[in-house]
Amino acid sequence: MKLCRFQTAPPQICIGLIQDGTVLDVTTKINGLSSLLELDPLIPQLTALISQNLPRYALGEVRLLAPMERQEVWAAGVTYLRSKKARMEESDFSATAYDRVYDADRPELFFKSMPEKVVASGDAVGIRKDGRWNVPEPELALVINSRGQIVGYTIGNDMSSRDIEGENLLYLPQAKVYDRSCAVGPCLRVGVTEAEARTWKIQLRIQRNGEAVFQGETSVSQIKRSFEHLAKFLFRSQTFPHGAVLLTGTGIVPPDSFTLQPNDTIRIEIDGIGVLENFVTEV
Repeated sequence: MKLCRFQTAPPQICIGLIQDGTVLDVTTKINGLSSLLELDPLIPQLTALISQNLPRYALGEVRLLAPMERQEVWAAGVTYLRSKKARMEESDFSATAYDRVYDADRPELFFKSMPEKVVASGDAVGIRKDGRWNVPEPELALVINSRGQIVGYTIGNDMSSRDIEGENLLYLPQAKVYDRSCAVGPCLRVGVTEAEARTWKIQLRIQRNGEAVFQGETSVSQIKRSFEHLAKFLFRSQTFPHGAVLLTGTGIVPPDSFTLQPNDTIRIEIDGIGVLENFVTEV
């Protein structure tokens, strides 16, 4: 099942279930998306909503919003071998740290975005004016409720300035956390096990002036750490009263000669979820 937040005309933010190209509006039956994700079990209650006589819209008639409300967005780093190698190549200064964290029990976790700053599919993502080497990082995102339970999956784009991070590891917050640096969408897939999610492919396509300038693909199965392992570390000595979204790292890294430019289009597709697509602007 796929859950979404969407906007109708006239503007009204609603919660929906996506089915066969339509969106079932369940807004009047629930108390927000975050509250819905606290239900246990979730799937039987969603199934019961499907049979009710509720408003339904064609998917093309609505605007999909980021599938989150008050959840903070965090991110895990160096979870793919490809990411480890890329980080070591970008910085002699920090190479040892990236090498060690890949093999350590404790993962790299860092804060990425407040919920109100998250960009939805179709909106602009940012590249820093003071960055010379800017790239997208396509990632599977775990949606976790307030009890630390993984309740669904979505797509995330962890926009990054690799030259800033590579200059000094302590600059990571500036390389990762800035205006329009985090996109999440288009919907939330629920009722899926980790084993099934690990069969999914992640595909990235970057277009410039209508032509592809980079394409890449990886598999969720290449993530070294289990999803539960990442979620448990995130919730150690930490509380998330509204739940959290956790990006799981990237296994697709454009060549060192590539950098994003304004008006590029970034298209990220993950099997079983959909497509997160954004255009690039300078911030």
